[in-house]
Amino acid sequence: MNKLKIGVLGCANIAKRSVLPAIISIAEYDLVAIASRTLVKATEFGIEFNCEAVEGYQNLLDRNDIEAIYMPLPTGLHEEWVIKALEAGKHILIEKSLAMNYESAKRMVDLARQKDLLIMENFMFLYHGQHQFVKKIIDKGEIGALRCFRSSFGFPPLDGDNFRYNVALGGGSLLDAAAYTIRASQLFLGSDIWVEGATLNNLNTEVDLFGGAYLKSESGMFAEVAFGFDNFYQCNYEIWGSKGKITAQRAFTPGEDFTTTITLEKQGELFDYKIDPENHFVNILNEFKRCVLQKKFETKYEEILNQSRLLQELKDKSEV
Repeated sequence: MNKLKIGVLGCANIAKRSVLPAIISIAEYDLVAIASRTLVKATEFGIEFNCEAVEGYQNLLDRNDIEAIYMPLPTGLHEEWVIKALEAGKHILIEKSLAMNYESAKRMVDLARQKDLLIMENFMFLYHGQHQFVKKIIDKGEIGALRCFRSSFGFPPLDGDNFRYNVALGGGSLLDAAAYTIRASQLFLGSDIWVEGATLNNLNTEVDLFGGAYLKSESGMFAEVAFGFDNFYQCNYEIWGSKGKITAQRAFTPGEDFTTTITLEKQGELFDYKIDPENHFVNILNEFKRCVLQKKFETKYEEILNQSRLLQELKDKSEV
């Protein structure tokens, strides 16, 4: 078996909680090493996940026994370390959002194309089976013609020292919570959409805390999205059709043991479908591995650029 040798650049909570356990559960991966700015932190993770601890990000990239990097650094650090990782010949699975703006995303993708290496954003929710189930309901015509896509993702305030409140590190709800709703809009409406109107609110802080957007397509389909860090918890989408409506009640963050529910409403009828638990972190890691081994990069580049374009449009429209 040819294992994909992977290293981890950064000791973030999502790495410890979800991604590293997923990596070590997959036989086709070999978790080689994890790097932190301090050896103490790297050692803590190395002991827990049975891999080598490395002090300093560049020291990890300089190794010849690592083919791919998982990078859970804040968005504000991505361009520097993505470029260094690509220059070192590594494929990259990276936490969303990839870039602070569209031009930064394009620079990274252009270099990845030049180096013939993969960059893939860790939108793990896309690889949960509940969304394929929703698509099957739509394809069967259960809700008729699509009319509107709505999505909400937001949560109560985070700890004050969270990097998401730091503008230099790419903080703000736009590059975090909004990214999920924008990506989900493309899942059902396609990539040929644009932001018609948007708002971002900072409540006198240095980052945007909540906002929303209205997106359109040439076909007349549209999406309404809302997101925030200072909100009552929401994690859902609904698809309204001419004959019915579908609601995904835990669209973005179902745990590996969580049974999700898809609700189908039609005139005088309501159906709740229970979707078996699955680990979407394992699923996206398997997709990343497939793309690396089969050299299927272009689709992922296009997804990154379209996502970054839409986030840039949302920001720009909110400033009009």
